[in-house]
Amino acid sequence: MKRVGILVGRELTFPEALIKSINERGNGETIAEFVKVGGVRLDEPHRYDLIIDRISHEVPFYRGFLKRAALEGTIVVNNPFWWSADDKFFNYALAAKLGVAIPRTVLLPQKAYIEGVTNESLRNLEFPLQWQAIVDYVGLPAMLKPFNGGGWKNVSRVNSLEELWSVYDQTGRLCMTLQEMIQFDHFVRCYCIGQEEVLIMPYDPTKVYLSGEQYVNDPNYLSAELTERITKDILTICRALGYDINTVEFAICDGVPYAIDFMNPAPDADLHSVGEYNHNWVTKAVTDFVFKKLAEPQETRTRYRWDALLNPEPTSAMQSLTAVASAAEQAARTIVPKPVREIPSEIAAGVTAFVSEAADVVSDIINSVVQPESQPQNAKQSAKSTRTSSEAPRNPTPKSNSSRKRKPTSEPPKM
Repeated sequence: MKRVGILVGRELTFPEALIKSINERGNGETIAEFVKVGGVRLDEPHRYDLIIDRISHEVPFYRGFLKRAALEGTIVVNNPFWWSADDKFFNYALAAKLGVAIPRTVLLPQKAYIEGVTNESLRNLEFPLQWQAIVDYVGLPAMLKPFNGGGWKNVSRVNSLEELWSVYDQTGRLCMTLQEMIQFDHFVRCYCIGQEEVLIMPYDPTKVYLSGEQYVNDPNYLSAELTERITKDILTICRALGYDINTVEFAICDGVPYAIDFMNPAPDADLHSVGEYNHNWVTKAVTDFVFKKLAEPQETRTRYRWDALLNPEPTSAMQSLTAVASAAEQAARTIVPKPVREIPSEIAAGVTAFVSEAADVVSDIINSVVQPESQPQNAKQSAKSTRTSSEAPRNPTPKSNSSRKRKPTSEPPKM
């Protein structure tokens, strides 16, 4: 019997519909349920064959649990390791290199930092920022938004340099991007499931978020050519990033689809916000994907670097990575030097005396080379005596930090 776990937050309609759909199709051979997890032991046994993650981006404990589950062979959707490492600015850069149209975007330093970050910690940071050059490149109006996040949180439109400064000063520790605002004539939000199935949904971002009014029912919203290009771009993005559940948003201007947001590994699928048709489509698509993944042979699934150690494939000795098989084998490979206390005292004393005499001889040779010939012999003896006597540790005067660059302040830098 296969077990599927659903890890969720406060959403209701999608996870409940998904569990029902999987259980109906599973016919007792595949069972889906909400995950229950408490304190996770280091030797936690394998509990689920597949887990769909909808909330670990907001609950770090869940992210740690999912990584541990992956170690036991659980398929985790989406990949918790890549999700932890990913960010939107990298995504923009990658997609641009892959030929997807991306608005002009700049990554900005944080406004504030965690306690302990000092002026010295920021010595590599250019200050003041070349704000005018940044605005000239991106253009105005522009969108200021976090480089890592979703749900339209902390997203602002800025219409002037002064407004940009004002909003930026309120961003705290968030790392932000400033992105060209595309004056779109069409806008679409698109599901991509299993890096294969795509649903393009006409979308109105000017409506209230999660209101249920954002999704437009218009089968003739896009031309066939534009639909084909958007589908190609969606598959390119999701396959490059490895996301099996994702949404991609495009702002379309003069026939060009600009991808403006495509890091949404736990996208909204609530019945009341996306509508019945879209909700049913994504529920069925995810159900199909779950059974497809469960049917895949183990060797075709995502391999992690440690798989080569835990489950090595038969390869040549030069290419294979081999883990130590046992503590006994590890002990046999480890050379442990004998402690000094086992050396006879008379031998230890003789070695100490020899080393001391050798050090004096070397010091005299160095002095004869580096000191002027006119230096009196008693000065050499004095120097030697000073070397062999105990000295108090030196305490150099601390360097002044007055020349260090200062952190950005809330006052806009002079242009």
